[in-house]
Order: sequence, then C-alpha cells, then structure tokens
Amino acid sequence: MGVTFDPKNILIVLHGSIGDVTRALPLANLIRRGFPKATLSWTVETPSFPLVENYPGLDEVILFDRRRWWSTFGPFLRKIRSKRFDLVLDLQRHFKSGFISRWSGAPHRVGFHRLDCKEFNWIFNNHFIPETGDVISKLEHYLKFAEYLGLNPRPIEWNFKLTEQEESSVGRHLGNVNRSYAVLFVGSRWESKQWFPSQAAECARLIQERHKLDVVLLGGKDDGGLAGEIIETGVSVTNLVGRTSLREAIGVIARARIAVGPDTGLMHIAAAVGTPVVSLWGATSPLRTGPYGFEELTIQGKAPCVPCYLKSCPIGRICMQSIEKEEIAGKIRIALARGSLAGVSDGVRA
Repeated sequence: MGVTFDPKNILIVLHGSIGDVTRALPLANLIRRGFPKATLSWTVETPSFPLVENYPGLDEVILFDRRRWWSTFGPFLRKIRSKRFDLVLDLQRHFKSGFISRWSGAPHRVGFHRLDCKEFNWIFNNHFIPETGDVISKLEHYLKFAEYLGLNPRPIEWNFKLTEQEESSVGRHLGNVNRSYAVLFVGSRWESKQWFPSQAAECARLIQERHKLDVVLLGGKDDGGLAGEIIETGVSVTNLVGRTSLREAIGVIARARIAVGPDTGLMHIAAAVGTPVVSLWGATSPLRTGPYGFEELTIQGKAPCVPCYLKSCPIGRICMQSIEKEEIAGKIRIALARGSLAGVSDGVRA
C-alpha cells in the first residue's frame, strides 16, 4: 500500500479500447465506495464514451475527440487544468496519458511501475503501484491502484444500467429472435485476431442444431463485410452488425444465453454482464487479457508463433484456423451448463 490519501477531486485517465475501459470500471466502483464524498471524473475518447456515459458513481466524463485533435486538444487540456484535481490515476501507461496526468496539476499522480510502463510514461507521475509484469490479468492490474490507495480490491462489480429507451431499442432489434439465443461476435480491430466466416457459420449451425438457440451476429460497422460472408454460407442468423449502438449491444449481450467470438471489446462486455462467453484466441493470449470469470471457456489456437501480438498476420492466421468446431462445441456445452451469472441491472461479480 502507498501513502495515506484523502482526495476530494479524483480523475481517472484511460482513453483505451472498449475492452480496457470495461475492465477498469470495477476500479471506479471501488474508488466511489472508498471515497464517497470525493468528486470522481474520467477522461476518455469517443469509441469508449458510451461505457462511462451516465455510469453510476461517476460525476463527470471529460471527452477528448481525437478525430479532430488539432481543434479539440487545447480546450480539452484547459478543461482538465481548470478542474483542479488533487488525485489522478493514470491507467493508460503511455506518453499521452502521462502528459494529461502531469498537465492536470494534481499533487498526487499515481501510475504504473516504471518497468510496466511504455513510452516514458513514468516521468509524468509521482506515485507508482508495485511492479507486476505480465503475470496477472489487466483487470487485476487495475485493481492494484485500489490497493495502493488503501482500498479493498473486492468486490469486482459492473453497474451497466440502460435507460428505458435503450431497453426498448434492444427489444426492437430482437423482435424476430426467440427468447433463447446466442450472440456471435463477428470481427475484431486486429485482422490477426479475427476468426474465419466459415468457422462462424459452422458455430452458428451447431448452436442451432444441437441447442435449439437462435443466433445473433454483433459487431461494428467495419465488420459488415465479414457478416455478409457468414450469411452467404446460407446459415440463418439475425444480423445486427453495425446496426446497434454500443449501449444497445450491451443489452443484446446481456439477454443472450451465451456469446462466442474472438478477442474483442464485446467479449469483455459479455463477461461484465455475466453472459457466459467462449473466447477464441490466436495472436493474443487470454492469460493477460482473457474475459474475467470465464477463463475456462477460452480456446487458444495452435501455432509456433502464438502469441505474436501482430495486428496483421503474414501467414494466414493458422492459429485461428487450428480451432476446430468440436473444440468450440465442447466449450459451448460447458458455458450453457453454467448459465447466466448476472444481468445488466445487477452485474456484481465476486
């Protein structure tokens, strides 16, 4: 544990991916519980903004629009400085987040240990959590900040709450879907992490034939081509790829019996809302970034270079090709036996 803290105005800096922001939300809940009278803010970029928008326990979300950085960065920094934060938690561990942390002027700026940082991030902060390396998951790594502040790092909980309007939109999206259905995640930001349309189609068929569940495809607008290739195989699915907001996708996943797909942000949302998720791994490793609570449902593809952490694969994703239908089927049986642990309204995990 670090020094004794009694903050009045706290800032979390994490502009990361949907998966990273999802995994950091339990830390925000612990901070709110530990410092109930403090003001708690979060600075984030546009793609992950819906995850923290109106999130219980957060007093303010400060948005940085990186798409127009030349006109937005100055006002963004001025707003950060004007808030007079006294404690900043730098969860990004890159140069940019460190710069934002230092620019805030906060007297206490907590970051990762120097050996766990990137891009000289450590030069901007003045408190550091202990070194861990890559032997613990990212979620557990974030919880080290709670320990440093003298807080109990449990319980691990998510509190996604959709509005009535959002719940109604989810219902409309699922209007032609049976009450029991599975979600397949179509794509991933990295080409190297994507599964093949033929694999997804085979998975959809086995779910329908063996478990009598409908199948819903989810993904972003950039995944539309992959979704089209899956549908071209003749499999019957409900295609919601690129047709939901991120918050609507949370609701779709939360109502599902099971989710299946590669390493992607939606995979972590599934774990957060308690929907059993079978995750497929190739270029990355579930040891560091697997879905919390569903580690036994991971499948690591086989190849001499696994995990390579390359965004684009030069050898045809042989690791993902190695994942066979029956291997996925076995994990699906286990997942369905577990059942759903929680819903959108009560995402509490021990």
